[in-house]
Amino acid sequence: MGRLAAPRAVRGILLATALLAAGAAPAAAACLSGQEARQAVASGQAQRLGAIARKVGGDIVDAQLCEQGGRLVYRLAVMVDGGAVVNVVVDARSGQRLR
Repeated sequence: MGRLAAPRAVRGILLATALLAAGAAPAAAACLSGQEARQAVASGQAQRLGAIARKVGGDIVDAQLCEQGGRLVYRLAVMVDGGAVVNVVVDARSGQRLR
């Protein structure tokens, strides 16, 4: 468990299915660009996604690094045993699961 896995096509289908099933709205506008996320990791403001992946108990199929409540969080779509995809929010610095 805790892999950044799944072929791109499968990952895309799973994510789309999960978002439709959950009726999810688009992510908040406070999410970082790829360059900003790399800078946050390089400066120690956020852990590498690989370190976070080992803590979430499933396969990450989508991830965003966002500002929320004055801190950086990873907003993740995680495929758990049985194939269900759940939304998880993790503190980017500590790795603590928030939701």
